[in-house]
Amino acid sequence: MKAQVTRGTVSAEPRPQREQLAAFLRERGIARLAEIRRAGITAATVSRLEREGFVTRLGRGLYQLADAAPEGNHSLAEAAKRVPKGVVCLVSALAFHGITDQMPRRVWIAIGPKDWKPQIDYPPLRIVRFADKFLRDGVETHDVEGVSVPIFGVAKTIADAFRHRRSVGIDVAVPALKEALRQRKATPSEISACAMRSGVWNTLRPYLEAFTADG
Repeated sequence: MKAQVTRGTVSAEPRPQREQLAAFLRERGIARLAEIRRAGITAATVSRLEREGFVTRLGRGLYQLADAAPEGNHSLAEAAKRVPKGVVCLVSALAFHGITDQMPRRVWIAIGPKDWKPQIDYPPLRIVRFADKFLRDGVETHDVEGVSVPIFGVAKTIADAFRHRRSVGIDVAVPALKEALRQRKATPSEISACAMRSGVWNTLRPYLEAFTADG
């Protein structure tokens, strides 16, 4: 009698962890080790692939693919990963929005008055403490290398630049206001509303009126 052969469904073999990590980092751009481990990839695998030059360690517990081509805002993506509660602000936000010629050497990050101040080796940060009501106002989320980066909007950043003019410099705040209006990245009403909420309307108003007088 002929033996019967039962054919069951053959389950697909799991992908090697190297492939899993490659796919994960292509999707995320930059990831923390904790995120990688939650995806089922071991720390030993990450360490081995770092030694092989397959992944690059950007800082403590922060990785990306070695062949990833960084964008101009690469440091913002790194900062967002390292300071998850922070918001890109002031000079870094002005530069991101293209309304200043300043090229900050540090990433300006706003955190809450009681938030832990990060001590990290890279990227270099300029930490500014914002009151909670200012930290929650005018936040946008932008995709940078697959990372969701919180950044203050144009009108809010201009108001903040005037509010922190001693740190930023009035010579940076005023041209940024003029450039935002010229590029139509914020309307006078949007800027004035943010300035009022930020308590700097009296300081900002003469500049705004001068720049809008002809049009």
